[in-house]
Amino acid sequence: MSLQLNVNGKSITVQAEADTPLLWVIRDEIGLTGTKFGCGMALCGACTVHLDGVPVRSCVTPASAVVGKNVTTIESMSSTDLGRKVQAAWTALDVPQCGYCQSGQIMSAVALLQSTPKPTDAQIDGAMSGNICRCGTYPRIKAAIQMVAGTKGA
Repeated sequence: MSLQLNVNGKSITVQAEADTPLLWVIRDEIGLTGTKFGCGMALCGACTVHLDGVPVRSCVTPASAVVGKNVTTIESMSSTDLGRKVQAAWTALDVPQCGYCQSGQIMSAVALLQSTPKPTDAQIDGAMSGNICRCGTYPRIKAAIQMVAGTKGA
């Protein structure tokens, strides 16, 4: 079936069944491979994208559910001021170790900072709790978010 999607500000027609997970449409049909497959059950956060600005797990989101909505992937983060700041903090603090989860981590961090520019530690922990980092870089992730928010040590 033909689906009309808005991904990273572009209208794209894809051929996919209505129940195809958005993750596979993004990766296999559109060719954007920054969004990662982790668990396939919305437990790890590696597949996080924004749907109308809200972080969602694309591995369990049917493609048909995003028709008429705005999907934002990691590939477009460098086109926004906040996205560039978050990516710069990630680089400055050497956040990634293996890096596999980091696109999902960045997507969740950007969504948090969009809604709460000066998050508390508890707000950071809550917003990031759905993103698993098997390498355990959580302290660096939190520090990078605090760096962007200007709250480190506050």
